[in-house]
Amino acid sequence: MKLGARILKTGIAITLALYASMLLKLPSPVFAGISAVFAIQPSLYRSYLTVLEQLQANVIGAVFSIAFVLLFGNNPFIIGLTAVLVIMLAKQLRMENTIAVALVTVIAIMEYHGPNFLNFSLLRFVTIMVGVLAAFLVNLVFMPPKYETKLYYKITNNTEEILKWIRMNIRQASDFVTLKTDIDRMKEKMIKMNHFYLLYKEERRYTKKARYAQSRKLVLFRQMLTTTTRALDTLKHLHRLENEVLHMPSQVRDLIQTELDCLVNYHEQVMLKFIGKTKTHQPLDMLEAVCTRRNELLHSFMACQHPENEDEYKTWLHLFPLISSIIEYGEQVEHLDRLIGSFYTYHNPESELNIEEQREDE
Repeated sequence: MKLGARILKTGIAITLALYASMLLKLPSPVFAGISAVFAIQPSLYRSYLTVLEQLQANVIGAVFSIAFVLLFGNNPFIIGLTAVLVIMLAKQLRMENTIAVALVTVIAIMEYHGPNFLNFSLLRFVTIMVGVLAAFLVNLVFMPPKYETKLYYKITNNTEEILKWIRMNIRQASDFVTLKTDIDRMKEKMIKMNHFYLLYKEERRYTKKARYAQSRKLVLFRQMLTTTTRALDTLKHLHRLENEVLHMPSQVRDLIQTELDCLVNYHEQVMLKFIGKTKTHQPLDMLEAVCTRRNELLHSFMACQHPENEDEYKTWLHLFPLISSIIEYGEQVEHLDRLIGSFYTYHNPESELNIEEQREDE
């Protein structure tokens, strides 16, 4: 079992919240620990938003709790009714993510039966906010997430696996069942990659130059995801239409194999170009070969249509999505190449790319 950064940060936040509450001599430090659990977030920006949202949610919970205890007492029915009203108001204000902490505040305040209720309520409110602030401090100081590095390696690893399967499939070396299982797994990885992209997009930069570079890198990573998605679509079509491809004329089969070989090599070179590990002119040389073979493939495929032969024509129509996918995949790789070239023109990747060496546990 792997010990992730968020697991470790949660433990540190709970410890810090409990110690802070004890140093401030706040009653029931456990509530600070509970609120710290809810406040841990995967990014600094989300952590900042969480502090603001949970402050509002705790104020709502505290105000409702104090008002209902003073008006109606604090029997279990009143506590339950207060919780319902707080949930309804939070939903109305679109603060669903803070409902749990608001309810903790409600219960923490309304369970008190002794004198000096208002002083006690204020102390409980402060105790819960100590936990929220402790979690924010941990997110700020301890192991800040490096989503640029994580996103790049996730895209690279998934792309490499997809390209490996494309090479095997066009040579009839892939197992049908195994590939089907791996395609489903790679789809799930694409969903996670898009989630990491959103987290990276939320990261904030505090200088104009850094914000400008960040916006261009967002465009690059978005195009990397799009290109990898098109590669996966091509692999899915190859897998689904494997039998139809085998029945195509040998000239078309050879052109499909040659074009895809060029494309996957071109895609690999472009990804290496992004981090400066390939010569700048190499992807351009491959682009010329890809475009030439693409035209040959398209002309050869169009020449294979025989409307007078119903069976052959149906096979030809079934293969249309594959040819279309190959063409779309090629266009996306070309677009990625142009974007990376543009990035190198206006930015210094050595100082502006924040991609570190991949650790073994990532």
